[in-house]
Amino acid sequence: MAIQTLVGAITSTLDQALAADKDIIMLGEDIGLNGGVFRATDGLQAKHGKDRVVDTPLDESGIMGTAIGLAIAGMKSIPEIQFEGFLGPAYDQLVNHAARMRTRTRGAVTVPMTVRVPVGGGIHAPELHSDSPESIYAHSPGVKVLMPCTPYDAKGLLNSAIKDPDPVIFFEPKRVYRTFKEEVPDEYYEIPIGKAKVVSEGEDLTVVTWGATMFQALEAIDSLPEDVSVELIDLRSIYPFDMDTIAESVSKTGRCVIAHEAPLTCGMGAEIAARVMEECFLNLEAPVQRVAGFDTIMPYYKLEHEYLPEAPRILQGITECLAY
Repeated sequence: MAIQTLVGAITSTLDQALAADKDIIMLGEDIGLNGGVFRATDGLQAKHGKDRVVDTPLDESGIMGTAIGLAIAGMKSIPEIQFEGFLGPAYDQLVNHAARMRTRTRGAVTVPMTVRVPVGGGIHAPELHSDSPESIYAHSPGVKVLMPCTPYDAKGLLNSAIKDPDPVIFFEPKRVYRTFKEEVPDEYYEIPIGKAKVVSEGEDLTVVTWGATMFQALEAIDSLPEDVSVELIDLRSIYPFDMDTIAESVSKTGRCVIAHEAPLTCGMGAEIAARVMEECFLNLEAPVQRVAGFDTIMPYYKLEHEYLPEAPRILQGITECLAY
């Protein structure tokens, strides 16, 4: 059992997958010789060959279209989109073709493709390098959307994504690529898609979050008085998401705060809040609070942390919800 970072767990999982299945092929900008912009694929081309870990031109639509074609032809393709903002040029291929292929062919053709995408802010990146577009793709039927934030979860969910017969977007919160380490089993294992994780149990309030914001939520919870008991849920799977775990928790605590990096309006938190109202209304002791990014374009790094839902803002949301 190795102690790994998030990016280290992703690299080793990809390495094991390439070794175990000759039908897996990876493709993306600079993923081979240079090991990717975040070195998530470092050493994989040298070990597995240029025909398995393929450097591509700077062409996201071409990368996605090629990956879809390879998947339809019997491969398991793993394209990397260098930053989440570059998903835009690939949107047509991903949403209008990959996501619809099973329905379009009445189940005769599927697209076993895992799209790896670094996501989120907090690293002083330029424009189009710090967004959180998960709700866009969660709103696209036919695509599954994952966002693990710990090394253990990254390995289990990446294995599940690669095995899945349909397209999966595997968002990797770049802010925590190398900030947290934990033990990760050497052997193969899967974490079911669509299952949230209860990080800590509590009785007074439920916090639901995902991605790098999970660590900000932990910091906020640690600042609360000792007599306040908070249940923290890491969603992990954005779509499908685990409403059963959320409803069970909120029905117990009566209060809910949802925190995410994406803009507030039409963010995934809005869907969760609506479902909490539908399923837990008679158990609620306070309105659901959302702590999110603002409805504006992600600012440059000087104001980046004013935009992100950092621990002080999450703490304020928890405090207001408890005081209602």
